[in-house]
Amino acid sequence: MEIAKRTPSKADAEKLDDLFGTTERQYFVGLYRNITSPGSPIWFASWADRIEPAAVVIRSWDPLLVPGLLQTPAYARFVLSQEPRISQEKVERRLQARLQRREILDKEEPPLLLVLMDVGVLRRPVGDAQVMAEQLAYLVEISERPCVSLQVVDEHCLAGFTGPFMIAEMPGGEPDVVHSDSSTVGHVTTDHALVTSVWNRYEAIRGWAYPEHVTLKMIKDVKREWT
Repeated sequence: MEIAKRTPSKADAEKLDDLFGTTERQYFVGLYRNITSPGSPIWFASWADRIEPAAVVIRSWDPLLVPGLLQTPAYARFVLSQEPRISQEKVERRLQARLQRREILDKEEPPLLLVLMDVGVLRRPVGDAQVMAEQLAYLVEISERPCVSLQVVDEHCLAGFTGPFMIAEMPGGEPDVVHSDSSTVGHVTTDHALVTSVWNRYEAIRGWAYPEHVTLKMIKDVKREWT
């Protein structure tokens, strides 16, 4: 296994997590998933398999779409299907990987998820009207969980137009981790200067965010436009 002549089994990974005291974070199990069934793009797997499940707080910003952690299956399927020349089989694999990420919100002690989203996302058509109505209904439903905070951001906010990102606050004094997105590849980093820069941008965006109760009313109002 060490010289890469044999692919490790899941049992191997679980034993290594037990041996090195990383069972809770599933570090080696995450590596195993990357090797054997990377449903997400490989550059995203480290975030989805190791960072998100271990985080205590996840802060998210998206100027264009509902964030992946809060997407319904129909909404996510349509988004994934728009990648040029992607096969239906790959769409379904990536869809399952995306839906699997949502399991972190069902844990006994889920991370606190703080979502900022541009107000234009509510009216940006993804799929048909039924897909949008279902998606906004889910946002209303999920926002009732104590671990989820959802705020839409005023359309005049320009600080976030550089693209979506996430900030993971890790346990035990570990450094914050940032995932920033682009059209071709995502970037995961703990570099202090880059993390500080993203934090500053997040706070600038948050200054334009509507309160949660106002956000909820806006989502409900726009949902009625889609039905």
